Amino acid sequence: MKWITRERPKIDRLACPWLIKRFIDPEAEIIYVPFDDVLKMASSLKAIPFDIPGVEFTHYGSNCTFDYFIKKYKIKDPALQTIALIVRGADTDRHDMAVQASGLWAISAGLAFNYSNDQELLEKALPVYDALYSWATHLQKEKHTQQPFEHLLVNVFNSYLKSTPGKRKKIPDWAQELKEIIQDHIDTSLSLKEISKDLEISPSYLSREFSKYFEDLSFGDYIRKRRIEKAIQLMESSAYSLTEIAYLTGFSDQSHFTRIFKKNTGQNPSEYRKNIRKSKSRTKE
Repeated sequence: MKWITRERPKIDRLACPWLIKRFIDPEAEIIYVPFDDVLKMASSLKAIPFDIPGVEFTHYGSNCTFDYFIKKYKIKDPALQTIALIVRGADTDRHDMAVQASGLWAISAGLAFNYSNDQELLEKALPVYDALYSWATHLQKEKHTQQPFEHLLVNVFNSYLKSTPGKRKKIPDWAQELKEIIQDHIDTSLSLKEISKDLEISPSYLSREFSKYFEDLSFGDYIRKRRIEKAIQLMESSAYSLTEIAYLTGFSDQSHFTRIFKKNTGQNPSEYRKNIRKSKSRTKE
């Protein structure tokens, strides 16, 4: 079959050809022409027009052309229902419909900017939708936080904070273990906000519970304290520069590292390192 639509595709006119080629007709030919030529060329080429007003394959109400293809061909794949919501949100500027909609729009707009030839644009877009389909089919529950300690942090809070209040008077064994794991992976970024989303509880509640078992410190202060302790260890046992130590302990830049270090120790990192070296020299003497 031949399918024809207007030129310079962004969302629907890339998503629909992908749907056609992957689920309706693998040998389909997709044709892009100027808007005013679509119906005329459709007649002469015996092609089916789509995603323009007044034809069968188009928008209906709040649904876009991608939705109509799924309905018309009675495709029941649950992953496509997920993708349809993302496509609809991106194509109609309703990014609140799905959190992925704004990302799909950004990628599609970028592709259209990079490729002026519509056929080349479609060729580059097909793998994007293949990847989106794989995510919708297999990976929707996967999180970006793949480090083992991040999973443990989320899991222990998830199981512990949702347990019965009033029974948490003794410091649990996992709290000490968790402290050690955080220390071992102190260069990895993890925010309280990210954790609260995974736990489906408010950040304020999580912050309050965290401090009970982590030296009466907030999550941020605890992580910063552990980073400074790690930095001191590196100063004492390595030849890394202060810039390298700042990077290895997860600080955004050296000035941030210097500010937090002085707040925790009362000295600048350079002064602290000099004192360490002086102390070692006296010991040798």
